[in-house]
Amino acid sequence: MLAKSSAINNCCVVGLIMSGDTATLNDPESVSPWRMSVAPMLDWTDRHCRYFHRLLSANVRLYTEMVTTGALMHGDQARHLDFSPEEQPVALQVGGSEPDALAACASLAQRWGYVEVNLNCGCPSERVQRGAFGACLMAEAHLVRDGVAAMRDAVGDALAVSVKHRIGINRVESYAFVRDFVGTVATGGCSVFIVHARNAWLEGLSPKDNREIPPLRYEFVYQLKRDFPELTIVLNGGVKTDADVNAHLQQVDGVMVGREAYQRPWWLAEWDNRYFAARNAGRSREGIEAAMRTYLAGLVARGVSPWAATRHMLNLWKGAPGARLWRQVLSDPARRALSPDALFDAATAARCSALCAI
Repeated sequence: MLAKSSAINNCCVVGLIMSGDTATLNDPESVSPWRMSVAPMLDWTDRHCRYFHRLLSANVRLYTEMVTTGALMHGDQARHLDFSPEEQPVALQVGGSEPDALAACASLAQRWGYVEVNLNCGCPSERVQRGAFGACLMAEAHLVRDGVAAMRDAVGDALAVSVKHRIGINRVESYAFVRDFVGTVATGGCSVFIVHARNAWLEGLSPKDNREIPPLRYEFVYQLKRDFPELTIVLNGGVKTDADVNAHLQQVDGVMVGREAYQRPWWLAEWDNRYFAARNAGRSREGIEAAMRTYLAGLVARGVSPWAATRHMLNLWKGAPGARLWRQVLSDPARRALSPDALFDAATAARCSALCAI
């Protein structure tokens, strides 16, 4: 096993707690900012989705979709980097492998006001592999270490630098592989590792299949925390219930939820109370809907289609009576010309019609 370097930057390691530690939970200052987070998801976690999720939870950590270093350095930076102040705390996820480019993008993240820059070492798609980044970087731990060090040199302690990765690539099933990867990268100054508890198969599986077919090995992630207690270890992959979250928080510092948070967004409304000891008793789905009406009106005033945001809200009422009718109205292409108020009025009328029928 690689030696754990005393040079590891611990500026981002805060509040390593267990879910059963009531005294710690009652002290919000001691709760890790990575305790609960929503995963970066391509085509999903854009700025409108994050604004919606922030209304649901004041404390959950939010991540952008992955943006390549090339797009950030040579594309429309404002389009990729702009976000609403209400979204904070929000982290920028980047895809790339060249240390100089990663350093430049970390500086951009600092300039735009992000609280964290995260390096993607977990995406297995062929397009990403052709760009020589994502999960294939796990085979080049020293290059990742150099990229992290370059980012850390660029931003100092102004924002966190983290890495999101898998537990292995292809058919490598040895714990030693991910242990040595983390040990090497940590010497570059990374103290936060978000670990998807599956291997990434670089050939033969689609990105969707890579999220489902390689078996989950949570014990590998737990062992990382035991082997590197000074690091913040966040578990990702297959988390769908509070029982899952509570079990994992007994072993690691935080949990990242992906598609379940998107498909069942009202779950996020419980997280401040359950996992951050922050009381939000007045939150309601009706209140979230009202806040989004105001947000959508602002989009329309700027010439942005409200569908850019309403598509992320379709599951707000999931599980409640009338949810299907509400969703059908909100997603009806024939109604996209309506004002936000008229659209939500129609959706609410449809939902309430189901209540009257009960």
